[in-house]
Amino acid sequence: MAANYFQAIFASDNRPYDRMSQMPVVGYQQQLESFPRVWPRLDDQATIRSTPDDFIVDEQLGFAPDGEGEHVLLHIRKKGLNTDRVAREIARHAEIARKSVSFAGMKDRNAITSQHFSVHLPGVRPEDEPNWSALQNDQLEVISAHRHKRKLRRGALSGNRFQLRLRDLDADHTLIEERLSLIMNRGVPNYFMSQRFGHQCNNLVRAEKILIDGQRIRDRHMRGVYLSAARSWLFNQVLSARIDENCWDRGVGGDSLMLDHSRSCFKADSIDEDLTHRLAAGEIHPTGPLWGQGESMVSSTASELELKALADWNPWMTGLEQLRMDMARRRLRVNVNDLEWDWPENDVLELYFSLPPGSYATAVLREICDVSEAS
Repeated sequence: MAANYFQAIFASDNRPYDRMSQMPVVGYQQQLESFPRVWPRLDDQATIRSTPDDFIVDEQLGFAPDGEGEHVLLHIRKKGLNTDRVAREIARHAEIARKSVSFAGMKDRNAITSQHFSVHLPGVRPEDEPNWSALQNDQLEVISAHRHKRKLRRGALSGNRFQLRLRDLDADHTLIEERLSLIMNRGVPNYFMSQRFGHQCNNLVRAEKILIDGQRIRDRHMRGVYLSAARSWLFNQVLSARIDENCWDRGVGGDSLMLDHSRSCFKADSIDEDLTHRLAAGEIHPTGPLWGQGESMVSSTASELELKALADWNPWMTGLEQLRMDMARRRLRVNVNDLEWDWPENDVLELYFSLPPGSYATAVLREICDVSEAS
């Protein structure tokens, strides 16, 4: 009976896949690319990552190392390596388990990025630490190593600073700069982008097998990756719907609003003049769900919008609740801070800006023009 129920749901034309054939009806990747933009799509196209230094990211911790403790805080600059690969190299070098190496956020492989790792070395005196400089090679540089009292946890950042170079951009500079001014003043939709969903969105296919087929994944880290991808996908559905309703950066009754420099939320039964002003100023933001068990944190119009956007995804929502993922909120809009730009050549645009942790530079780029990865 349950199998027939799910087959009826997933065979619907509204679903992204057909459960009978296991083949996409409307592929996740195509859906991701078709999520609505805020402003009219410009015809301009550009290329990113022609070279690694076209995409530079510097992680900003927002605190200084303690100078003592049983953890070592490594500041690493990497090129052509993903974050997990570096963590494994650190563990191998220090002759410790991979789980003893932590980081605050994932960073792109096809880029030059700096980020921090904490290495747990209980009982190891500073003078007996591994020789961190021996880690260095053409792809990895150790910028600094300092003792710290606490493990570095996911999201423990103040943000990321980006320096991006778009090439082959044969565009009207005035139109592009008008778009950049809009972004500077209003921010952009805080979509989860392709990095979250894996190659061709395969993380969502794996998430489906866990949530619908009951498949068990022994690797706890990868299980978390797949379930996080599912929650991110549901968030994108809500954000997409709020853009269609023109309330992605405006509050509605029953909204859960998040402070700009914090993850703290408060519920607004109605949107008064003061809240309207603070929303327009980018001091607070409407939020969407990272689905799980617990209170939804919204009511009234906001709840109606979310449930309508997620109406076709009830099996995923139920699965996430049964797996005891906790309900959380994420801002629908992200401010693009300290945005500056330059045209070193007529068809080359350089961008400089900062984003809070968990937000994607590619979400900014998609509001400027169509960007393709260099082959």
